[in-house]
Amino acid sequence: MDLPYYHGPLSKRDCETLLLKEGEDGNYLLRDSESMPGVLCLCVSFKNFVYTYRIFKENHGYYTIQTVEGAQKQIFPNLKELISKFEKPNQGLVVHLLKPVKRTSPCLRWRRSKIDLEVFMNSNSDYVEVLP
Repeated sequence: MDLPYYHGPLSKRDCETLLLKEGEDGNYLLRDSESMPGVLCLCVSFKNFVYTYRIFKENHGYYTIQTVEGAQKQIFPNLKELISKFEKPNQGLVVHLLKPVKRTSPCLRWRRSKIDLEVFMNSNSDYVEVLP
């Protein structure tokens, strides 16, 4: 996924820290859901709180978003179009998307990469074995 505001397996807590850091309404990012595998979360800050909307990938490759209860199901051909729609006011989110919070490094599996890094840093060898 080549979207600069997609943060991969970012925890809910880290997400809230990132979004609330600047205290601006409308900061947003995409992350993987912690509780529902394969589901994305669109997280947006408003009034010092982070609202999370689930994005589901449909069988035919389209995306749907769970906004306010009772709202009609909306289908998008890709995530860029979904985001574009919600950058406009009054589309069903608590606030429209204003400022993407971009990741500062490539999407990593945070916990695993930290372990790999520790193993590498504690190694006495000048070479690292790379597995296929």
